[in-house]
Amino acid sequence: MHNSFSKKDFYNELQERFPEVEFLLDEPMKKHTTFRIGGPADIYVEPSISQMVPLITFLKESSVPYIVIGNGSNLLVSDDGIEGVVISFGKSAAEISINQDTAEITVEAGAMLSSVANRAADAGLTGLEFASGIPGSIGGAVYMNAGAYGGEMKDVITTVQILREDGQIETVPVDKLDLSYRHSALMNSSGIVIGATLQLAKGNKDEIKATIDDIRQKRIEKQPLNFPSAGSTFKRPEGYFAGKLIDDSGLRGYTVGGAQVSEKHCGFVVNKSDATASDVLTLMKNVDQIVYEKFGVHLTPEVRIIGRNVN
Repeated sequence: MHNSFSKKDFYNELQERFPEVEFLLDEPMKKHTTFRIGGPADIYVEPSISQMVPLITFLKESSVPYIVIGNGSNLLVSDDGIEGVVISFGKSAAEISINQDTAEITVEAGAMLSSVANRAADAGLTGLEFASGIPGSIGGAVYMNAGAYGGEMKDVITTVQILREDGQIETVPVDKLDLSYRHSALMNSSGIVIGATLQLAKGNKDEIKATIDDIRQKRIEKQPLNFPSAGSTFKRPEGYFAGKLIDDSGLRGYTVGGAQVSEKHCGFVVNKSDATASDVLTLMKNVDQIVYEKFGVHLTPEVRIIGRNVN
């Protein structure tokens, strides 16, 4: 995969072997991240869950590197792109099924959190309102234990379906996932989240929808939704708020290239005008350094940084 010739050959081989799957060559990752940043993936694909197992098995046999992503809402992809194959859970892996009697929802990893929250609300099920405004997919949300407005995924997950290295699909109970603030055991394992079961509670449909509307309104008021971003850029340091530390360091509106600390909410770095990944990384490094000099606190990225030459 290190030169264009072999990349093209492998692409042709994939197309031959999996004729029902669409593969894209040198696909710009800026199309697949909410930051709208990122160089090309050698090969990009959005398979269904059933196509996933044979595809990954083949990639392993071929010793070709691959990475699995969700909606790209928490990703910063390097300007040099991504080596190997990017497997994205897209619309072909986004089924949602609801059991109203048990208040259980079973979802595939590509389903958007907002869609699941809205479907739950329509069914009069409560517990997922907090997730209605998070722009990610279920797989990514489980992987990083996403949360907002006082709720997090660990409050609602009962089991997660994981595709293991050997092609086996395993159902893992939530207490084995070590879910904590923006963390799960999945971050240190090679398993891939392909689905989850959520346990909600029966509630009043109108009240649930009112809560969702209220959360939407808060997001619109507080977050810089008018520019591409990857949500909160830094994790919340123990005892502090990243946004407040950044603001108190005089960094509101601080800019490197096309990247900017949002003037609306300092916890967000936004792509103000055609920012590159290196603009964002330089800005993040500088912000961390200045905050550390002023307050003795280091900021840890919440955004996942992937791709060639990122270290």
